Amino acid sequence: MDEQPTLLTQLEDVDRSDESLRAWVAERIRRLDADDRRSSDTHLIKAELPADWGIELYLKDESTHASGSLKHRLAHSLFLFALVNGWLRPGMPVIEASSGSTAVSEAHVARMLGLPFIAVVPRGTSLRKISLIESAGGRCHFVERAELMSSEAARLAQEQGGLFLDQFTHAERATDWRGNNSIAVNAFAQLELEPHPVPRWIVVGAGTGGTSATFGRYLRYRSLDTSLCVADVENSAFFGGWVQGDPSVTTETGSRIEGIGRQQMEPSFVPEVVDRMIRVPDAASVAGARHLSEKLGRRVGASTGTNLVATAKLITQMRERGEQGSVLTLLCDPGDRYSDTYFDDHWVAEQGWDLAPWRAELERMLPILSV
Repeated sequence: MDEQPTLLTQLEDVDRSDESLRAWVAERIRRLDADDRRSSDTHLIKAELPADWGIELYLKDESTHASGSLKHRLAHSLFLFALVNGWLRPGMPVIEASSGSTAVSEAHVARMLGLPFIAVVPRGTSLRKISLIESAGGRCHFVERAELMSSEAARLAQEQGGLFLDQFTHAERATDWRGNNSIAVNAFAQLELEPHPVPRWIVVGAGTGGTSATFGRYLRYRSLDTSLCVADVENSAFFGGWVQGDPSVTTETGSRIEGIGRQQMEPSFVPEVVDRMIRVPDAASVAGARHLSEKLGRRVGASTGTNLVATAKLITQMRERGEQGSVLTLLCDPGDRYSDTYFDDHWVAEQGWDLAPWRAELERMLPILSV
């Protein structure tokens, strides 16, 4: 006896489910989760300041990630975001516009996931950076000028049927600031048993703006009595755009401090969650990196120096007010990546930077006794 038609038979029905693809995505997410468990609890270093100050300084050492920098977290978040959104397929090339630590970290994660990775970089990129990207499993595609990187990355992705990760657009939305052991969740868990577990200040730089967005949102979500300070650099639009309340502010030249500072306020920068900004001269950033490197007994990058200079100002003002508490900032990446730049006296002199006055000022303002 023939089945009688029902109303359900009138419904249009297209099934695009792909169990093999779901299994592939699930396996990549498992790999990311496993790596996250191995690496997310980076060390929290306490820098000893004079005891009578009543102020604790903590450095969250993001250089201990497998790919060597804070950008390891960003790479994780961007790939996870792409996977759960259904943007990635087996064998799909992944493209990013970056010549620095982000490209190194993304190459590392892409290799872990079994995906080809291409970094679009300016032709003048140092051989050291190119080597780090390639040794992490990526390859470099060159453009003549830095401002062409993003448009070329988008074009290349379309041409090759790949995915442009676009860190400057997706960083803040890709990061799970409420949980998933984000840098904010992790840092506050590590501070729980310290004398001042809720810091007075958290100090970070801004490259994409993803880290400041993560901390700023978390502070509000948890109603914490902590203020967020973003340290910006010369030739960066973040400070001017934030002060003027104008996201269209741009600068004519780019930042000389790798990893932070942009010529425009990027979409991932969320100005509303930032309580204070401090603009730091480039010479001060490099002096800060060298100052902290001597105290640690190992080199740190100049973006860490930027953080340290802003931190020194905040701590000095806390002392002037007779205020006690703690300050947390980030150690972003290792300084051995910059042996031929920030730690080369001849190169520094060519930039016209005089580090001596800043070195003396930092020794006065922030006499780190030991770490």
